[in-house]
Amino acid sequence: MNQKQERALQLATEAGHILLENGAEISRVEESMDRIATHYGVEEKGFFVLSNGIIATGDGFASAKFIPIKGTQLSKVVEVNQLSRDVTDGKCTLDDLEARLKGIRNSASKPWWELLIGITIGIMGFCITFGGSFMDTFASLFTGLLLGVFITFAGKHLSRIFNNLIGGLVGGLLSILACRIFGAMGVQLHLPNIIIGNMIAMVPGVPFTNGIRDLANGDYIAGVTRLLDAFIVFFCLAVGVIVAFLLDEFFFDDLEELGNTVFDSVTSRWYIQLAAAFVGTLGFAVLFGAPRRYYLACGFVGMLGWAVYIFTDSILLASLVLAIVSHLFAVAQRCPVTVFLICGIIPLVPGGGLFWTLCYMLTDQLRLAFNAGIDSLKVTIAIAGGIIIGVAIFDRLPKNLKGTKK
Repeated sequence: MNQKQERALQLATEAGHILLENGAEISRVEESMDRIATHYGVEEKGFFVLSNGIIATGDGFASAKFIPIKGTQLSKVVEVNQLSRDVTDGKCTLDDLEARLKGIRNSASKPWWELLIGITIGIMGFCITFGGSFMDTFASLFTGLLLGVFITFAGKHLSRIFNNLIGGLVGGLLSILACRIFGAMGVQLHLPNIIIGNMIAMVPGVPFTNGIRDLANGDYIAGVTRLLDAFIVFFCLAVGVIVAFLLDEFFFDDLEELGNTVFDSVTSRWYIQLAAAFVGTLGFAVLFGAPRRYYLACGFVGMLGWAVYIFTDSILLASLVLAIVSHLFAVAQRCPVTVFLICGIIPLVPGGGLFWTLCYMLTDQLRLAFNAGIDSLKVTIAIAGGIIIGVAIFDRLPKNLKGTKK
């Protein structure tokens, strides 16, 4: 292997590194690395990608990189994906490739004010989709803003597990405090709806969705690892919320009742639900670092998936439609399908069910935990089935309809 080929493998590995740590699925990482290496004449090569590591080999070349799980920046996935296409089209020398990869890695994330807006409107939107009233949503405006400050400024300085533990504690305390303040003014709020609205901002939607997609693609080790990572996040959030209730009881000598989520008769109307799903998904597009030009499209995809669900009561059908539409949008917008699928699937992710499962387990309510866990498992299987069937249907569409898959 000559120096040019060895450098090509090193840069291909760097491209895979950026993709993997910013939310790309395993198959896209491997495909992009292979595309770059092949273009520069590397014939004998092999790539083994896990959820947190890449092993690249060639004739006389070997590299192993540990890649810790970080926050998602879908804009970097879009840029590296386009860069790999430019390489294939012969638009980049190795020097150009190295310079552009360095620029992508060092590119700034979303400004803090944009993240705060995204987190706040995401929490408000999903507070409604989970059945919260307008007053619950108004309260979540303040709790979401304060939680967003924690996520944006404090959370990034903590370890991942500690960040989720403290995040659950902060979200739980803010929700309880909001209910006590509004209750003192004679306004009745629904605490479970506000808590779930707050927790959705920290729900591991990216590892959950990518874990399902990796399993569907046959990447079982990566899929199971990512789903386990998502479960650990849910567990940490649940522990944090339980501690918040214990602290509330200690200071007020009165344990606030957690109860179950309720469904407000006004906000349950279909057009309000669709508007809330659009706004909530758009907020997560901001939180996940999607390019701004795709915000509205992401919101529309999430709203469409939620519309199919509320009119058919079928997670399977909603996931199937969402998967097909995400691929069609990816072709139309010439960007990775990951952007639309990860953001759009968030309304369907059983974050609330998994959260309640762990809360019930931690409070020895085992029958309720079992029921919530079974329901969450059913939803997870339905989402996986819908995505698998949707991708299979898309791949069989006529070429003039699906264009060139990105």
